[in-house]
Amino acid sequence: MNIREVTENNEKLILSKYATLSKDSMGREVNEEKCDLRTEFQRDRDRIIHSQAFRRLKHKTQVFIAPSGDHFRTRLTHTLEVSQIARSISRFLRLNEDLTEAIALSHDLGHTPFGHSGETVLNKLHPNGFKHYEQSVRVVKFVENRNGKTGLNLTFEVLDGIRNHSGKNTPKTLEAKVVKIADRIAYINHDIDDAIDAKVISLDDIPKNILDNLGYSNSDRINTLISDLVENSLDKDDINMSIKVYQDMMDLRAFMFKNVYQNPVVKSQEDRIKRIIEDLYFYFLEDIYRIPKSLLDHYDLDNTLKEDIICDYIASMTDTYIINFWKDLYIPRGWKG
Repeated sequence: MNIREVTENNEKLILSKYATLSKDSMGREVNEEKCDLRTEFQRDRDRIIHSQAFRRLKHKTQVFIAPSGDHFRTRLTHTLEVSQIARSISRFLRLNEDLTEAIALSHDLGHTPFGHSGETVLNKLHPNGFKHYEQSVRVVKFVENRNGKTGLNLTFEVLDGIRNHSGKNTPKTLEAKVVKIADRIAYINHDIDDAIDAKVISLDDIPKNILDNLGYSNSDRINTLISDLVENSLDKDDINMSIKVYQDMMDLRAFMFKNVYQNPVVKSQEDRIKRIIEDLYFYFLEDIYRIPKSLLDHYDLDNTLKEDIICDYIASMTDTYIINFWKDLYIPRGWKG
């Protein structure tokens, strides 16, 4: 018996009957020989962490675009906070922590530069629309490269969790449901910190009844939400909170949308973001061969929408890269004599 098989046996003994066991994975689109050391979900996690798409998250916006301070969240730190919260919940519920972590680390790989503002622009430009969760699946299935091969070839369980982490979509595993609610717990709370640091809101602006119920600090609120979720989900076949705490969380989320995410100060860069992305989109649409050949070689150009290729390229860009790219194209440079 190798180490992987020992781990799989331990999962069966330790984890909840509602957990997704590694040995019961539905597998991958392309079959691979199993690893002697790692379970299938552990392999997925490792592939995600070592991907270029994961590393690029450090220079992609969470809420505040190109902040001057060192302590504002980026898409990468958000991802790590989601992973920490989701792993804690899964551990308390005796679910598969490796599957949870793999989904959490990859759920936002398809995010555009400039966060949801960039996503909104591409969604209007692409004839079939653009959703970051669908793009995240596209990244791990096709755009990302591993050992010279296209795609990370992740398990179907991880792909399901990525695809269904947002909106009204319902994931198939409890681990994916944990990530979905952990994402919400994470961004609501850490975005409060950033908004206060940016002087967009103060703690006194948040309705007192919400803070009285959930907590006045980031850590207290997260602890309240996790504790309630665990209490109401332990040894059950679904992931739920109590009605009261869930409503408090949703009221806090509504407050954040009204006072932070839609705040005119926070949205003040929208027109510039739109200009940059539109300019580049139509620049590449005019001549697809302006995209680097090394990237175009991945595509069957005769059977792939140009708009898909362009969105793949633009969505992969970081905030700093796309700004510099646009400047090189459209801002005059001084003459060197």
